[in-house]
Amino acid sequence: MTLHELTILKGMTSVHATSPDAVIEVGYTSDLLSDVVANCPSDAVLITLQAHANTVAVCTLVGATAILICGGRHIPDDMLAAVRKENIALLTTPMNQFDASFAVKTALRSA
Repeated sequence: MTLHELTILKGMTSVHATSPDAVIEVGYTSDLLSDVVANCPSDAVLITLQAHANTVAVCTLVGATAILICGGRHIPDDMLAAVRKENIALLTTPMNQFDASFAVKTALRSA
């Protein structure tokens, strides 16, 4: 699936876009950043509630393509600055993590 295909899924809002043709191979859902470091594959979208700059640092470390913040959480200015600096896509959704993960998994299967 491409980043563009992710951003047009129902319920997703793009906060910071990168290359629309960037490839997303898998979704990974976790709120424990040490778990993300240990297990999140590169070319993933991280599905999480963790709306802060440390999430961006972790995604940079593992090579994640995008971050999807669930639950309609507010995006702080330092997180927005970090995704811009690191060129990581940032999306939000009012969905909870279960529903967002299902939406991403379904889209990946049909891509």
